[in-house]
Amino acid sequence: MIDAFLVALNGVIEPYTLLLMAIGALAGIVSAAIPGFTITMAIVLTLPLTFAMPPLQGIAVMLSVYVGGLSGGLFSAALLGIPGTPSSVATTFDAFPMARSGLPGKALALGLWSSFFGSLISIVVLILAAPPLALLAVKLGPWEYFALIVFALTIIASLVGDSLLRGLIAGLVGIGLATVGPDPLMGRERFTFGYEMLSAGIPFLVVLIGMYAVSQLLSELETSPKQQAQGSTSLISGDMRPHNLETLKAIVLRPVNVIRSSLIGVFIGAVPGAGSSISNLLAYDQAKRSSSHPENFGKGEPQGVIASESGNSSTAGGGLIPLIALGIPGSAVDAVLMAAIMVHGISIGPRLILDNPELVYGMFLSMAVASVLMLCIGLLLMRAFLNLLNVPKYFIVPVVLSCCVIGAFTLNNRITDLYLLAGVGVVGYLFKKLDYPLAPLVLGVVLGPIAETNLRRAFQTSTDWTLFFTRPISAALLALAVASIVYSIVSYVRRSQQAGVPDSNS
Repeated sequence: MIDAFLVALNGVIEPYTLLLMAIGALAGIVSAAIPGFTITMAIVLTLPLTFAMPPLQGIAVMLSVYVGGLSGGLFSAALLGIPGTPSSVATTFDAFPMARSGLPGKALALGLWSSFFGSLISIVVLILAAPPLALLAVKLGPWEYFALIVFALTIIASLVGDSLLRGLIAGLVGIGLATVGPDPLMGRERFTFGYEMLSAGIPFLVVLIGMYAVSQLLSELETSPKQQAQGSTSLISGDMRPHNLETLKAIVLRPVNVIRSSLIGVFIGAVPGAGSSISNLLAYDQAKRSSSHPENFGKGEPQGVIASESGNSSTAGGGLIPLIALGIPGSAVDAVLMAAIMVHGISIGPRLILDNPELVYGMFLSMAVASVLMLCIGLLLMRAFLNLLNVPKYFIVPVVLSCCVIGAFTLNNRITDLYLLAGVGVVGYLFKKLDYPLAPLVLGVVLGPIAETNLRRAFQTSTDWTLFFTRPISAALLALAVASIVYSIVSYVRRSQQAGVPDSNS
């Protein structure tokens, strides 16, 4: 094993490999920072380039793109209020208000350092606890998957803003959008209302871009040129420094948040099909619940940025657990990694670590090196991204909108997706004007198909509905979901009562 580790170490620290990894990390950051260009798209584009590389070198480059992509969505989330990827949705809640309040450098530095620590924690867990976590993941049947999604959907009650009813309505609208088109098991069309453009469904990427990007751009265009100039001036005078020492203190002196969020990301990553789009929201939700000042979340709270970014970045390490131990990809990106390994004639499964230990150790080391490269490149390029704040909106809006259109079109190469993008963008704009939160809607679109698929699979396996409550893991997750709903309702009622109590000094 020591010989295999040394072989892996020599392969990873080779100067040419490090150069390729640095380029990969940069490509991941840039691609994820562009709204509409997902991490999966960047990995897929990288795959053909690795065919001529040795297996370890090719996997190292792809992992660098992966790690860089998980943190790259932070830049557009913080500077534009648009999540570059689904894994950075929760980052917008506090990073964008922090940047708008004059601390864009601090917002980005918090996200980058949190991503770095989240990646390192996931690597440690991956090395020390891969076998038991892999066994836990493989025991999850459709009953547990459905219960997990139900628990995740209860986050809607915690992300509703000032109105519980409006948040729930937005979540139901999202679930409704997810039911349009072919059903996930039989492929039969439903709820298309005779429109051919709906026959393939409404892709999640189109919903994400439309709800966050197009609606945000429409809101930005409401301001007059004079107001835009004043807004640009206020941002230029903001603090552009990264505040690295202050950022490290916020993370190191309060380690519970980053450790808890990272462990959530590892667990969600180890569950095949869950992914970072769930882990960043779960981590943010738990940080808000555990905070002594939850009312500060959504207003530029540093712990919210830390939770989201450490939660989504640690998902990469968690996703490698079932991939390495069982040959089961935890996400679409892991599936591409598995394909890259198989291209080189290496079998994926329980014998991977026995037959090719140098490759497995190389994956561990590549993730660690990629995390360092991501941090260094992100901090070095931070000021370049911050300069986007100085660009007038009449330049930014067309460029970002063009990227959004290209990203939505390249998903399936369908013109009809652009019509859907425009329609979803208008709906998102109206939701914002009517003070309906967008996060529950997007969450409903993401989790709705997963919940439906596993519910139907559960009943296809057995018609006994009591299995949801007799299987321990499923019962525990459903109990947590009920407790989450009750807690959210009680907290909302208390806040409403406190807001309605007149001040005795008035």
